[in-house]
Amino acid sequence: MDISSSDNAAVIAQLNAVQDDPVRLLRKAHELLGNKLAVMSSFGAESALLLAFVAEADPNMKVLFLNTGKHFPQTLAYRRELADVLGLTNVEDIGPSPEQVSDRDPTGELWAFDPDACCKLRKVEPLNLASLPYEVLVTGRKRGQAVTRASMTIVEGRADGQLRINPLAFWQAQDIQAEMQRRHLPPHPLVAEGYLSIGCAPCTRPVDGQEDARSGRWSGLNKTECGIHIAG
Repeated sequence: MDISSSDNAAVIAQLNAVQDDPVRLLRKAHELLGNKLAVMSSFGAESALLLAFVAEADPNMKVLFLNTGKHFPQTLAYRRELADVLGLTNVEDIGPSPEQVSDRDPTGELWAFDPDACCKLRKVEPLNLASLPYEVLVTGRKRGQAVTRASMTIVEGRADGQLRINPLAFWQAQDIQAEMQRRHLPPHPLVAEGYLSIGCAPCTRPVDGQEDARSGRWSGLNKTECGIHIAG
């Protein structure tokens, strides 16, 4: 099925009909789209719940993990732990080519003086390339993470014709934590240190209770998104 064709509205309608149940939503999306669908996961602070829903829907669903080369070691260990605990069998690491990194960030310090260029090299371009076979990408974004995400929907079309599914769009942080605890899902080890939104190590700091979860990302910069969720 070509999700960017005239069938787009019909697919969206079918997905919207089950959007209140994340597992049913993922099953329906996979039923309709098969190998044209992939899940994006950062294996971050709240990733375990979406991945648990994915495992319940179909543990062989494709999961894409952006290995930027700048992650905390704890995140890489957590990625392996969660995949094992949940029985996910189709997790693929994607990232920039060594040649591109050597050419455009030879010292590994691009993040310090041009974070947009660093995100483009290490996140946006690798995901754009890896997502070419997929007409639908599932994300773990939530409205409550930041004001830039306050109006997002569970099923959203993009200007480039791709579809994004955000099963947790309306979930609150406390509800996610409660469900993770109910399911006995292991937390990301950095959450206990105040990291509520976890990206690359150089551009992520802990936050206090007065800040939204993503305020620790690119702190002090006029930057709130890496670019992978900006409509094309």
